Amino acid sequence: MLTPERHRIILQLLKEKSVVKIQEIMDITNTSESTIRRDLSQLEEQKFLKRIHGGASRLQGKLQEPSMIEKSSKNLHEKHLIAKYAASLVEEGDSIYLDAGSTVIEMIEFLPFKNIVVVTNGLMHLKPLLNKDISTYLVGGLIKPNTSAFIGRGALASLDLYRFDKCFIGVNGIHPQFGFTTPDQEEALVKQKAISLSRETYVLADNTKFAEISFAKIADIHEASIITNELEEETINQYVNKTSIKVVTA
Repeated sequence: MLTPERHRIILQLLKEKSVVKIQEIMDITNTSESTIRRDLSQLEEQKFLKRIHGGASRLQGKLQEPSMIEKSSKNLHEKHLIAKYAASLVEEGDSIYLDAGSTVIEMIEFLPFKNIVVVTNGLMHLKPLLNKDISTYLVGGLIKPNTSAFIGRGALASLDLYRFDKCFIGVNGIHPQFGFTTPDQEEALVKQKAISLSRETYVLADNTKFAEISFAKIADIHEASIITNELEEETINQYVNKTSIKVVTA
């Protein structure tokens, strides 16, 4: 079977199923694993799909953004692993910024010290932070209904009052060329501001965020370290010379 025909079959499968396994493509096309892996790499480079462990998945729309409830219910085990490691980076006496992300909120239960100060734009972060008796400042602004994040001019003005030792950011897309992205440009501006005010920046993202590109750019890939879960070696190699990447496993 010729390469264009295999590519057409792969893309059609992804339209129908969103996720397809390498073995399934091999069976349908009667082609070797090495050939299918090359096909997937070529299609990923052309931005038709993204590689995942054992197969490929369809790219999300650039404006697509699940609600906070939808985000919180996905990849819970991976998010806990990432959040626990991220929390271990917080030191006593730190001032930190916690972005309104579904993985970032998981950090709160693992924060090791009460002698820290947290600034956040995440409305849903407040209760768990107060339950841990952590000094917390909430930025102002417009509340975004589906993510419970404060955004807009008020949030940007509030952030100017602070400086951070570390900030922890959630994103919708990570790409070696196009950097960190999110669907909402207003939310992207808040994330940008927090990064500019912080000594160290960490992006918390499970492996589904890699090779995704959303509408609004947050930062270039070198501007933050990445904390994630299991990744293909080929994916890791795309980032190791561009930024620090920590892969957390169970």
